Amino acid sequence: MAGRTPNSRTEAPAVQAVGDSELFPFKLDGAAPLVVKRAPAKKAAPIEKPHHHDHRARLRQRFEDAGDGALADYELLELMLFRTIPRQDTKPLAKALLTRFGNLAEVLAAPAARIAEVSGAGPAVAQDLKVAYAIMQRAQRAEAKQRPVVSSWSALISYCHTAMAHEPREQFRVLFLDVKNQLIADEVMNEGTVDHAPVYPREIARRALELSAAAVILVHNHPSGDPRPSAQDVAITREIVAAAEAVSVKVHDHLVIGRKGAESFKSLGLL
Repeated sequence: MAGRTPNSRTEAPAVQAVGDSELFPFKLDGAAPLVVKRAPAKKAAPIEKPHHHDHRARLRQRFEDAGDGALADYELLELMLFRTIPRQDTKPLAKALLTRFGNLAEVLAAPAARIAEVSGAGPAVAQDLKVAYAIMQRAQRAEAKQRPVVSSWSALISYCHTAMAHEPREQFRVLFLDVKNQLIADEVMNEGTVDHAPVYPREIARRALELSAAAVILVHNHPSGDPRPSAQDVAITREIVAAAEAVSVKVHDHLVIGRKGAESFKSLGLL
């Protein structure tokens, strides 16, 4: 091309060879190490124990050290409820149950449905209290069975009182005894209303024969609380005695159980 010679092209700059990069003296190599500071971790706030936690421990310790005599009725009930209600203050419920039913015996004897109605109770509490009641009855029945019934009268009265004194309806039960006056069976023959439980003398005699019983003790409760026998009680007892004698079965006694005590026909001269 005119005016341009072959030597007039711009020469590209020479490219220098790149050596091993590991030998480059980077300034960073000689710098002080980088220190990364972390903010101090915040301490977790202490977990506060429920206000009733220490109370439970103290109550358990008192029971362990001094026994049930050191605890009021509501505290003993409260202690039992710890198992059913593990993370809640049970004192209000224990007091509410005693207020509703009157005392420990009546709390345990109350129908499960009525226990469950108390605020804070419910079916679980009702069932556990009924289990405790059943265990108590079973233990007293076992004690009554260990010796001749007529020689362990206090144990018999205690058992009958636990089983029947707080029942809302009248029950008629019979204790069937062998020739050594030991308990063969304890059976509720009938359950009635608040003031009457129909009973059939011939049924008692028939059942005594089936169990090979030599004697019986009649027991019924008065839900009114007064254990004094009524004229109707006296009349039906005479009919039962006659039916039992016909099959050579002796009627040792007839007990009437009330909330505050018991009466014996034999002690009253009625048998």
